[in-house]
Amino acid sequence: MSRDQRIFELIQRMRDGRLHTAAELGAIVGVSTRTIWRDMAMMAATGIPVEGERGLGYILRSPLVLPPLMLTAEELEALLEGLARVSEDAGQLGKSARAVRFKITTLLPQAGLAPDPDDLA
Repeated sequence: MSRDQRIFELIQRMRDGRLHTAAELGAIVGVSTRTIWRDMAMMAATGIPVEGERGLGYILRSPLVLPPLMLTAEELEALLEGLARVSEDAGQLGKSARAVRFKITTLLPQAGLAPDPDDLA
């Protein structure tokens, strides 16, 4: 696992708002406690809202917002097609897929792609 992948995984694990020990985090990503200490120091120095110290643990203090996602036309088409197929499910998964599809299509600059809001019921 590269350092970038490790940092991403650490951030994902810490998004739960809980206090995590270096030993726990190290076991998750397969590195030593000392490496976690260095990673946490680097993350804090670069502006990631991680707080804590050796011996106590680390916590992500505020939600981390990712930058906007850029999709190609083909990727967007694949995403919308997949959501459309899952939307056919009558259960909670279908309802969630319809809601996600509506959110995505309302952000698109092209008119006419948004599903009917009545379909979300």
